[in-house]
Amino acid sequence: MQSLIPVVLSGGSGTRLWPLSREKYPKQLLPLIGEDSLLQATVRRMEGLKDVQLGAPLVVCNEEYRFVIAEQLRLMGKKSSILLEPVGRNTAPALTLAALAALREGGDPVLLVMPADHVIVDTKSFQAAVHKGMTLAAEGEVVTFGIRPDSPETGYGYIQSGEPLDDEGACRIARFVEKPDLATAQAYVDAGFYFWNSGLFMLRASVWLSAIAFCRPDILAACRAAWEQGSIDGDFLRVSRDAFMQCPTDSIDYAVMERIAAGGSSLPASAVIPLSAGWSDVGAWDSLWEVLPKDHDGNVSQGDVMLHDCHDVLVMSEDRLVACVGVEDMVVVETPDAILVAHMSRTQDVKKIVDDLKHRGRPEGQLHRKVFRPWGWYDGVDSGERFQVKRIVVKPGAALSLQMHHHRAEHWIVVRGTAQVMRGDETYLVSENESTFIPLGTRHRLENPGCVPLEMIEVQSGSYLGEDDIVRFEDAYGRKEG
Repeated sequence: MQSLIPVVLSGGSGTRLWPLSREKYPKQLLPLIGEDSLLQATVRRMEGLKDVQLGAPLVVCNEEYRFVIAEQLRLMGKKSSILLEPVGRNTAPALTLAALAALREGGDPVLLVMPADHVIVDTKSFQAAVHKGMTLAAEGEVVTFGIRPDSPETGYGYIQSGEPLDDEGACRIARFVEKPDLATAQAYVDAGFYFWNSGLFMLRASVWLSAIAFCRPDILAACRAAWEQGSIDGDFLRVSRDAFMQCPTDSIDYAVMERIAAGGSSLPASAVIPLSAGWSDVGAWDSLWEVLPKDHDGNVSQGDVMLHDCHDVLVMSEDRLVACVGVEDMVVVETPDAILVAHMSRTQDVKKIVDDLKHRGRPEGQLHRKVFRPWGWYDGVDSGERFQVKRIVVKPGAALSLQMHHHRAEHWIVVRGTAQVMRGDETYLVSENESTFIPLGTRHRLENPGCVPLEMIEVQSGSYLGEDDIVRFEDAYGRKEG
């Protein structure tokens, strides 16, 4: 029985879904549809796949997201490997690293390459398409999945189908086409033999390495050096930062697929399989509205929302009551620190707001008010001149780093659980309704020795309160900063 490894590519920042998606906590980590995050839903998509030797998922992600992704997979009870990219280099290097990792234990598995931030509503239809692609991929072909277009979409690349392979729509790939203008997209829809490029691929690990060696030997050389100089750290597969920094940036499509479609004796055969499974790349708020269930007026609402005489709106609330009256074709998204109001036809322009936030040096483009850390999370409740208040939750058995601050002192009040505090040369416990003080410049550490979450309020005071005022001496999570 042929083995199959799901490869989940968890890059990208999802800036068009701001303010829910942020650079430090992007859309694939959010539960936008159902209780699972998009990443979890992608991994879960393979559950129940029959007649295939299904291997543990291999997630390729930015090193910055490693602990959140590991925790989301842990909550699913999934055994997995997490391959860490020191810097983003697009999908071709990511898949090259994944192929090298997939071959480390011998064999030559088929890789099912899936972006972590896509939605597929009909899992059974998706698995049926995977079964069909498995046969071709096991024989050494490169398989992709095409979405039959129902509108002239200018935000997707297209695949032109060629010679039919069966009676169910599988075809050779004639060519890959860049994102078109509206008139060209309409012509593709009218022609009937073009698909949207889903970004889903199936192929053997060795086939990809041979293809990238022929098309982009520079990418393979850099990735191989980074892999061979890397290390294994528990569930994390680390590659050499210095070596990977030398890797060129390119996508799977540009680096390999376009050249495969053009043909050549040194390249594998390629095929596109039609996929009708409620696919969406959830690239902006209007595409999220498309896939979510609506009321009889075409409205989607989540959270504490009240609507009166509204039509075709998407309204989401995280923290407060949001009321809308007499609006149509609008998106309203509320978070504790930002509110977005946009016309449904202009959601692609949300990225311009994020770019402007970065240009102005404002944190709302990168961080949520609630920030996740490997030990738990904190929420910035209030701040002003020379003070800041945070709500901090530490997981059972977890500990913050041994650290000190040059510019701030801290007051800790325990609300629930028990804290073990190391302050200078002393170590002591702080119980519920008790507090302690950490003077400026003092080495300290906070731990949760109990079996329930530790919840506390931290009041910081000082001349500078930025997160970069942390000097770490020891850290169980290997962090140097942040």
